[in-house]
Amino acid sequence: MSQNIPEEGPGHIHRGESVTRTLHVGRDRPIRISAGHRLLHHDGKCSRPHGHNYEIEVRLRGTLTEEGWIADKGDVTDVIDGWDHRFLVEEGDPLVEAFEASGDADSLVVLDVPPTAEMMSVLLEERLRAELPETVSSIAVDVRETAELCGGGMLE
Repeated sequence: MSQNIPEEGPGHIHRGESVTRTLHVGRDRPIRISAGHRLLHHDGKCSRPHGHNYEIEVRLRGTLTEEGWIADKGDVTDVIDGWDHRFLVEEGDPLVEAFEASGDADSLVVLDVPPTAEMMSVLLEERLRAELPETVSSIAVDVRETAELCGGGMLE
């Protein structure tokens, strides 16, 4: 039996209406990617090439599009998937030459900054800002590197 939902009433939002909403992608089931990295200018074990199974959560704030959403979840995950099964290094890392010489340059992501969880969250926020519609007014990304370490931003 179908249920008719009234088109008007308390709390009714018209499509395209300028009401700020929040979208969580990966809150209860994080987006997972596997990636390698190293911290070039680190004195400890993180200077050695290693990898993580990252868990990522994205929070978007904005107004609804005509489709009834803030942004398409697929557009969010496409940006993040660009780093899945890649190796993240900072520009100037000698590993860049090694990957190129081995024919694996396409598996490398060269960043302007160290590939820490904190900087990864900043870069993903910037990439999402460039890719998502103008309806998105605020973006916060959390990048969980391990159960003990998570870098992220706060919604404005």
